[in-house]
Amino acid sequence: MFRHTGKNRTFIHNLKLASLLSFVAGIVNVSGFLAVQVLTTNVTGHFAFFSDEVAKSNPGAALLYLLYTLFFFTGAFVSGFLVELALKWRRNRTMYVVPVSIEIIIISVAGILSHDTVVRYPVYIACSLLFSMGLQNALVTSISNSIVRTTHLTGLFTDLGIEFSQLLFYRKKEQYKRLKRSIGLRLSIIQFFFAGCIVGGLAYLKFGISSLLLASVTLVGGMIYDIVKFKIVLLKRKLYH
Repeated sequence: MFRHTGKNRTFIHNLKLASLLSFVAGIVNVSGFLAVQVLTTNVTGHFAFFSDEVAKSNPGAALLYLLYTLFFFTGAFVSGFLVELALKWRRNRTMYVVPVSIEIIIISVAGILSHDTVVRYPVYIACSLLFSMGLQNALVTSISNSIVRTTHLTGLFTDLGIEFSQLLFYRKKEQYKRLKRSIGLRLSIIQFFFAGCIVGGLAYLKFGISSLLLASVTLVGGMIYDIVKFKIVLLKRKLYH
């Protein structure tokens, strides 16, 4: 799921990765918004708010929305830098470990904050969550060869619209098969993102910002699954060779 890169990646690898991380993004999306009233998984809306505040001659508020955008960008930059560093050191199979670990730490720290802290420092929390989502989005984009993105849905629905229209024209068996797989992958991302939003929303109503710990547990579970499965594969190779 995490370990396979380049030509070694299959549709199943991307499906597992997309399902896991879109579920995490859904939790962070709704929990972050309910906690600090800021969109924490994408920056499209922040550009609109930034432009609105500039038009209203509110430089302070405008800079705040620009700050949110920069933190998402910085997360993506750090993720890309760490991935390239791992590739340079030929650690392709473990290049995800540091970025995912950073994401887990950020989300976990936000998840254990008290209500008073959340109320007092909403900007810091929003920036940290935006950084973690920029980190995640860049990582999954790198691992999946730009096939999977998990933190926003606008592009997904655009691609789905295009691909559903192509179903009416593509008749070759191989083309049709690839198209159906692509549609299935995008629908899976959307479904798990919505599932994360629902689970995160229900958890927030009961536990507050601690609902973010569900996202951390999901990421830790994904990493453990990847490590255990890799060891099983190595064991099988030793037994049968």
